[in-house]
Amino acid sequence: MRLRSFATRVASQPSKRIALRVSQPATFSMSFGELGKPMTKTMRRMLLGAACVIALQPGAAFAQETELEAISVFATAGGAISAFLFPGQVSVVERDAIDDLAATRPADIFEGVPGVTFEGGPRRSGQVPTIRGFEGEAIVILFDDARQSFSSGHDGRFFVDPDLLKAVEVVKGPTSSIYGSGAIGGVIAFRTLEAADILRDGETAAVRIKTGYQSVDDEQSYAITGVQRSESGDVDLVAHFGYRNSADIELGSGAVLPADDQMTNALVKGAFTFGDGFKSTTSWIYSNLNALDPQNPQGDNVGGTDNPLVDRRVLSSTVQTKLEWKPGNNDFIDARVVAYRALNEVEEPEVELDRVTSREVETIGFKADNTSRFSLGSMAGVKLTYGTDIYRDTQTGSDSTSADGSRGGVPDAESTFIGFFSEAEFTFGQTGSGLGQLTVIPGIRWDSFESQSDLGNSIDETAVSPKIAATWSPVDWFNLFGNYGKAFRAPSYNEAYSVGNHFVIPLPGGLVANDFIINPDLQPEEAIGWEAGASFKFGGVFAAGDQFRVKGSYYEMDVDNLIELQVLTPFGALSPRCFGAPVGPPCIGGAAVGWTSQNVNVQNAELDGVEIEATYDSTFFYARATYAQINGIDADTGEYAGNLFPDRYFLDAGFKLPVIDSRIGARATFAADFTKTNPDASSGSPASDFFRDSYQVFDLYAVWQPDDGLWKGVRLDLGVDNITDEDYEVVAAGVSEEGRNYKVGLSYTIPICGTSACP
Repeated sequence: MRLRSFATRVASQPSKRIALRVSQPATFSMSFGELGKPMTKTMRRMLLGAACVIALQPGAAFAQETELEAISVFATAGGAISAFLFPGQVSVVERDAIDDLAATRPADIFEGVPGVTFEGGPRRSGQVPTIRGFEGEAIVILFDDARQSFSSGHDGRFFVDPDLLKAVEVVKGPTSSIYGSGAIGGVIAFRTLEAADILRDGETAAVRIKTGYQSVDDEQSYAITGVQRSESGDVDLVAHFGYRNSADIELGSGAVLPADDQMTNALVKGAFTFGDGFKSTTSWIYSNLNALDPQNPQGDNVGGTDNPLVDRRVLSSTVQTKLEWKPGNNDFIDARVVAYRALNEVEEPEVELDRVTSREVETIGFKADNTSRFSLGSMAGVKLTYGTDIYRDTQTGSDSTSADGSRGGVPDAESTFIGFFSEAEFTFGQTGSGLGQLTVIPGIRWDSFESQSDLGNSIDETAVSPKIAATWSPVDWFNLFGNYGKAFRAPSYNEAYSVGNHFVIPLPGGLVANDFIINPDLQPEEAIGWEAGASFKFGGVFAAGDQFRVKGSYYEMDVDNLIELQVLTPFGALSPRCFGAPVGPPCIGGAAVGWTSQNVNVQNAELDGVEIEATYDSTFFYARATYAQINGIDADTGEYAGNLFPDRYFLDAGFKLPVIDSRIGARATFAADFTKTNPDASSGSPASDFFRDSYQVFDLYAVWQPDDGLWKGVRLDLGVDNITDEDYEVVAAGVSEEGRNYKVGLSYTIPICGTSACP
């Protein structure tokens, strides 16, 4: 998929509210501007400038802080880096935040993450992420280190259960210098559980049982997780199995969306440390979704002649092995080798007809890199990372009703990518001394990619993706940062080689058939972007040990050769003879008369936006606030471009009650009126029908988690999402979001004794 104008959008884009929980302090409030009024570029730049001025005000008292730093391991080639110090926007949603959200679908995890939305509607099988206006294959998806290349016109991009996850990272903006093709919008990286995420201090083995319920779709969930870790930490084992069963979804509009599904999920993972700095990790990530819903499960689709109900089966299986070597007292070797296989299968037997369609996408990949560290003097050093990344995507499709078994729009094809990359991290000076500390991170990647279909068509191209980023820290509580980079996305085999029937429309005059045709001149998408911002943190603001952190940025991107699916007819629109009375000759179609669908390079888009994240944490109070705004324009036509969303504000705040081992909190999302859409004149509807009103969504939640005593190991979660039963749509979605939703979750972690460390 790609960046698109709203004139061509058919999928819904659910609103989600955010929540990365912080922990710690007093009263917090932040104003980001008057809700509902769009911000000009000047206003956005003034907002960031004001943040910098505030940060540089003298006289602030800084008390000793308790560090609760979010760490990203995917934002740079060289491994872990503080999200606060990274010269760009990266959001990390950790395990406790996922639990607080009582996430049941991947989309739930990203509530309030600025710049991220999900389109496709509430159904689990149709949700597709967007980052900064980009969707689908313009976003790289990783399960641990394994690339997920599955993409379908109407199905979700990935399938994973939130219970399997340790954390989720979102790296925003062009990142092809590390990840190659597709990293235009950014990267979503899922990190799976480790034993330490379940075990408490002193424990070496435990079993956690978990169950939950939510009312909006009558979902029941059950899971069991067993973990073991040796006292030395040399062995780390995880085994997880879970099951979810849900029914139709109650929407805020009062309508009911058919969405029966059952999902099983599993994780088996083992990590072993041995010898002189060797560590091996092998994992299997598995999910199996069975859903009764329309062939196109997105939007408010409920079935019909052109969108029949199917008994969908989605299988996702990823196996990977990673070997790390970091010998002691050796600054030149910090090596990693990863090999993986990701398989995604979708089989769709139609309920009322004897027809079965399927799609299978397999990715086999290998990645190797090493990091060497060099001293450049007493106050300077460099960390150099270099390596290679190779993967092959293979797709097959089938249709039981076609003469040769092939499936229209799902070509049998494969693509191979070979990349070499290098990234350096230079550090000069020291915070609080002289001119402070300057960190400069240049990187570059060269990619060669080729693809071919069974029809004999092929693409053979190369690409170079440079990037440079820098952070200046004059003091340890303030940073200025900026980055500039180039990214690309090679045409997928679906875009390059699709042939056969796209769809058939039954009309009074007959049937209209629309067929795919190949575009031999299809070019890769290219994007150039820059970003500038500031981050700062204060301690001891209202109480000893509290923390206040803010990070914000402004970005711009220019995107060329955007790939877009154009549905063409002989008249530029559906033939008038097919509508109204009198009905003319039977409606026919196919390439012979011009009823075709073809992927073409169209828009030259310009996007810009603002993202801000602020957290406050103290002994008894915590809060998190985010703001996101985006604009996108087609430089050729002046129309809106990109998967845009309304200006959105989010707040998650609550109180800690240590006396009763509890927390209570509330989340709120405020979205402005949305008018950034191109009305479809051919629909005959007034322009106002394509706009969306502002909305406000409020959630309440409570957590009880005793640290000791009889109930130690128990966690009870209670919550109500969308307490006002708000009827709202995110963007021009075409479907209301979920209505009022009561949630309850209960887990019990049981330590397995056998060592003196066990209680």
